[in-house]
Amino acid sequence: MIERKENELRNAVKDTKFFGSGPGRKDLGGVLEWGKDSRIFKKILAHPRLVPLFHGILGKGYRMDHLPFVIAQDKGAEGFQLHGGTVDCNSGAYNPELAYTCYNGFIRSALLGCNVMLTDHDPGFGGFCVVPGSHKSNFKMPDGMVDGEKYSEFIQQPATKAGDVVLFSEGTVHGAMAWTPETQRRVCLYRFSPGTNVYGRSYFTENGKWPAKMYEDMNDAQRAVLEPPYANRLDRPEIQEDAESVKISTRNERKKKHDQEMFGTKYF
Repeated sequence: MIERKENELRNAVKDTKFFGSGPGRKDLGGVLEWGKDSRIFKKILAHPRLVPLFHGILGKGYRMDHLPFVIAQDKGAEGFQLHGGTVDCNSGAYNPELAYTCYNGFIRSALLGCNVMLTDHDPGFGGFCVVPGSHKSNFKMPDGMVDGEKYSEFIQQPATKAGDVVLFSEGTVHGAMAWTPETQRRVCLYRFSPGTNVYGRSYFTENGKWPAKMYEDMNDAQRAVLEPPYANRLDRPEIQEDAESVKISTRNERKKKHDQEMFGTKYF
């Protein structure tokens, strides 16, 4: 694990509530590249309990947008000042790359956080926190709130147990409180987006794929989540209700042949 000791890596301002007593947050990457030990983490990509929720929030053809990683906090370790929001909590600018929307009963989140809790987070322990309802805000936060110094009564830390999963729109203002118990906090963070959306660019290698080791021992549904961003109708694999099989969403063959003749490539 890598501890965030340098000032440039700090996620909280010194002497504020989110900073804690000084130790830095610890990060551990590569969770999908651990061979057999990564299987439990790969299951999150297309878990039967999560796929219906992902479809409801992101739509069919959803994709993994960021490399997942484990976050750890020892006693007193800093959290993360409040950030994100459909309307940026600091500047008040609209964040299309994070935005939450709801039109005609359909919810969409441009970027969805998925916290897999690896340890208990009892009330008062600290760790992940949110400002409920902020995904619908039209104004930036008042001064002092992003550091937890003011209006802390509106910042809530969900109580969770190891094995729980917390889904949150990145359009919701969120952060992490300093960690208080003796036991180490551990959580694995994923970020997913609709099939046409992209925030990160780790997949953007020469062959348009993620690190090769990630694909080992994956089923078709899990591989579908690693697809790069493009529209469903352009031969995108869509995960089915069994959370294992996929169905290709496509245009008719004549149109694809036309594009090949006109552009010299299968897709426009």
